[in-house]
Amino acid sequence: MRFTKPRDLAAAALVAGLLAHLLVRLSYSTLPPLPTFAGFTLLVIAAGNLWLAVSLRARILRKPGARPVEPLTAARAVALAKASSLLGAIMLGAWAGLLLHVVPVRGEFAAADHDTVSGIVGVVCSALLIGAALWLEHCCRTPTDPRGDG
Repeated sequence: MRFTKPRDLAAAALVAGLLAHLLVRLSYSTLPPLPTFAGFTLLVIAAGNLWLAVSLRARILRKPGARPVEPLTAARAVALAKASSLLGAIMLGAWAGLLLHVVPVRGEFAAADHDTVSGIVGVVCSALLIGAALWLEHCCRTPTDPRGDG
């Protein structure tokens, strides 16, 4: 398994952003107002990733008093991190696509003002999810042996 590359996340965000922008342009007048904290769920997932990263880091680095990590547990954590970073990238693109449509028209429609705030919350929470997921993935890397004998 290879580690997540920023270009993979950027590509997913770009595709999701373009699709979201197209959908919003075509159907914005029929959509209900977005909840202000619609993107907040991503922050909850980011907090879970961060908690898991902190708890696994000491165990993987074999700090004194920390239990060793089962290889399958580390593999599951990496899979969660990869899925979370991809979700964050897709949602970042989707929220950015929404913002691309509502920011220019926010003076014309009251709903656009409200949806701008929702979009900003979504973008920030998505970015935090990507950061937490990449940190979890980094924490699950096998440490180098300081003795140098493998």
